[in-house]
Amino acid sequence: MDADVPVVGAGAAGIAAARRLRARGRSCLVLEAGSRVGGRAWTDAAGLDLGASWLHVAEVNPLTALARELGFTLHDDGRRRRDLLLAEGGRPATAADRAALEAAGDAWEAAVAARAAQREKQGGPDIPLGEAPPRGGRWDATVDHWFGAIINGIESRRSSLIDYVATVLDGQNLQVKEGIGTLLTRLAEGLPIRLGTRVRRLSAGITADTETGCVQGRAAIVTLGTGVLPALAFDPPLPAAVTQAIAGLPLAPVLKVALRAAGQERFRLPPFARLGRMVEGPDDRPCSWMLWPFGRPWAVAYLGGSLAESLPDAVSAEAAARAELARYFGAAAVARAFPDPATVAHWPADPLFRGSYSYARVGAAGARAVLAEAAPMGGRLRFAGEACHTRYAGTVGGAWESGEAAAEAIHVALG
Repeated sequence: MDADVPVVGAGAAGIAAARRLRARGRSCLVLEAGSRVGGRAWTDAAGLDLGASWLHVAEVNPLTALARELGFTLHDDGRRRRDLLLAEGGRPATAADRAALEAAGDAWEAAVAARAAQREKQGGPDIPLGEAPPRGGRWDATVDHWFGAIINGIESRRSSLIDYVATVLDGQNLQVKEGIGTLLTRLAEGLPIRLGTRVRRLSAGITADTETGCVQGRAAIVTLGTGVLPALAFDPPLPAAVTQAIAGLPLAPVLKVALRAAGQERFRLPPFARLGRMVEGPDDRPCSWMLWPFGRPWAVAYLGGSLAESLPDAVSAEAAARAELARYFGAAAVARAFPDPATVAHWPADPLFRGSYSYARVGAAGARAVLAEAAPMGGRLRFAGEACHTRYAGTVGGAWESGEAAAEAIHVALG
C-alpha cells in the first residue's frame, strides 16, 4: 500500500487535507498533475499573484493566522474604493457621482438580500441573481456588472440568487506581499507530493490509476476544481446527484492581465490604486484594475464573464486590457508606460483548471452541500475544494477549510 489516503490535487484543499491527515497519524500521498503546488493560487517568479489575490474574510480565514505565524506581510485592501472613477463619456467622477454609485451599490445588495429572504420565507424555485436588483438607474448597470461579472466572475443573469446570497463575502480582505501561492508553497513543505502525476481513474479499493502507475490506498480525497473534475473517471460511477452537483458548479471565466511599467510613470496614483468606470450601453463590459500593489510597478486587470469568454488567448486578453486602460490615460501614455508584453493568466484555457472559481448555475443552489457531503465508495471517497464550501465558496480559505473537513471525515471513516 502506497498510503492510507491518496489526495488528488495539490491546491489549497489538497495541502490542507494532507496536513490534517498527517496530524491525525494517517499516511497520505498528494498526486498533482501540474509542475507546482498551489493550484489556482499561483505566485510567479516576480512575486505577482496570478491567481488568488486576497485572503477573504480575513477575520475568520484560517490562512490569516498561518501567514502571520510565518512572517508574511499582509495589507488591508479596503472596500469599494476607487482612486480613479470615470462617469459618462469617460469624464472623471464628481463627489456626487461617487455618492450616487455608493447608494446604488447599497441598494443592489439590499434588494438581493431581501429577495432571497422572501424566497426563503415563501418558498419557490431559485431565480437568476440578475432578477433581484434594481434596474434602470444611472449606476445600476455598473453595479450589477461589478457584483456579477467582476466579483462573481459571471453575469448576474447566469448565476443563482440563493447561492450568491449564501456565499457572499464580507469582512476584511487582505493581500499578501509575498504571494498567496508562496504561502501555500511554504505550507506544503515536508508533505509527500508527487508532481507531474495525473490521476486518470479512481476505483473502489482504493486505487488511483495515474499515467505512471497505480497508487493503492484505503480511502481517497479528490480536490480537483469542477472545471476538470468531470474528466476524472470513477469506478463505480459517481451517484447521479454528485455528477449533477459538479455540473451545477462550473468555474467562472476570469482572467488576469498584468502590465509592468518600465519607468517611473505612476499616473499620480498611490499603491493599490483601484480604477473603475461606468457601464455605458448593453455591450459595454469594463474590467477592474489595481495598480502598483505594494508599490511594485504592476497594473493588474481582472476580466470576467462574457468579456473573458470572448478572449480565447493571451494575445487577445492583453489587447483588451490595454484598450481598457487607454480609456483612463490614453493609448499613447499606456504604450509608453508599459512597453513590454503582459503577463497573462488565462485560467479558462489552462487544461489543468479550465476556469478560476466556482459559481452556481440557476437552480443549483444546493450543489455545494451535495458535493461536500458526498461519501461514495462506502464512505471512503470525499471531495474538497472551494466549490464544496457552503459559506466561503470561491476562496482559498474556503478551499482550505474544505480540505480539513474532508480529512476529518476520512479519518473517522477509517476508524
